[in-house]
Amino acid sequence: MTERLSPFRNAFSFGLALTLFASPLLAAEVGPAGIDIKARQYFLIDAQTGTVLGQKSSDEHMPPSSMSKLMTLYMTFTALKSGKLALTDELTVSQNAWKMGGAASGGSTMFLNPGEKVKVGDLIRGVIIQSGNDACIVLAEGEAGSEEAFADSMNKKSKEIGLTNSHFMNATGLPQDQHYMTAHDLATLARRIILDFPEFYSIFSETSFTYNNITQGNRNPLLYRVGSGADGLKTGHTEAAGYGLTGSAVRAGRRLIMVANGMASMRDRDEETAKLMDWGFREFVNRELFKAGETVSDADVWLGAAATVPLAISGDVTVTLPRSAAQSLEAKAVFEGPIPAPIKKGTEVGKVVVSGKDMTPIEVPLVAAADIDRLGFVGRLKAAASYIFLGPPKPTATTVPAAAPAKAASAS
Repeated sequence: MTERLSPFRNAFSFGLALTLFASPLLAAEVGPAGIDIKARQYFLIDAQTGTVLGQKSSDEHMPPSSMSKLMTLYMTFTALKSGKLALTDELTVSQNAWKMGGAASGGSTMFLNPGEKVKVGDLIRGVIIQSGNDACIVLAEGEAGSEEAFADSMNKKSKEIGLTNSHFMNATGLPQDQHYMTAHDLATLARRIILDFPEFYSIFSETSFTYNNITQGNRNPLLYRVGSGADGLKTGHTEAAGYGLTGSAVRAGRRLIMVANGMASMRDRDEETAKLMDWGFREFVNRELFKAGETVSDADVWLGAAATVPLAISGDVTVTLPRSAAQSLEAKAVFEGPIPAPIKKGTEVGKVVVSGKDMTPIEVPLVAAADIDRLGFVGRLKAAASYIFLGPPKPTATTVPAAAPAKAASAS
């Protein structure tokens, strides 16, 4: 086994992205002692690397209230992207949608009228900004024929996109037995919306919407905080659930996603979620350690047309870590050497192990960066003679000069 050490200066660790944007959230939680906020459940992640920065009861079933409307929106965005729906399509407001979600219901509403035809684009804003239960039901009936059939589709799609601990009974999030989500799943869903539907995501940052001459403001408190960087996603509240928020913000090019639920008041929802976001941006940073194709070491080759083969990282490597852990870390190339020829470019031949104080080591695949042909017949004869008289090549642990890590992914 050959180990080659690269002590990086001012490099960082904890959490990893290898061209990672569609990957599931990492299970590892990192960093300083977790923050406590006045919520029954919370979950905070870095959106790029998926690293969990903090959590409390994040896999506990909870009533998601209107935050589960994010799944209704995901279904609608999917239908739009596939061409099944268009933003200009008009859907009819049924008596059921008006009765269960309209003004007569006493819940959050878009104030739709029975028999009215409403454009899909307006319904989407009615869901995101006004949290209209009636708008959700109209979309559900328009897409699936009934809210019950739509809920079945929600459950199927949710499994496909990685929601492992959620079950939907309706399109609105109104209290119903066996309608539940987890803070973890809500963060996964928010991340998928951001990544899968950038063409629609900007709607979540709109602060008001007027329909039928009635203007309502977006309930997301983070959107109104100067310098918060907030641009989504959705609030929720029922008596059983308490006050909740699934939110996202970008500062200095770095995005965090948070879910908090079970807070006692709107004021708590405002202050505690802002506190959680501020803590995440303050205590953690992202760093790019390697660029795709960057050579990090060389390995000796046995019976090859070249004496060595460059070893490289196949994808960009970005890590999320606490600021407090950002003094130093070490990257070590580990592989069995010498590597026998022939060697095909892109073949995994080892790993880079990134380690440091108070962190779980990170392992990154190491691949051959070039094709190396096998020696011809004469060359193999010479190698065999050398083997007889000198013995086989012996791998040794070698320290190589540090390759400079890539620049910081953000300076937040």
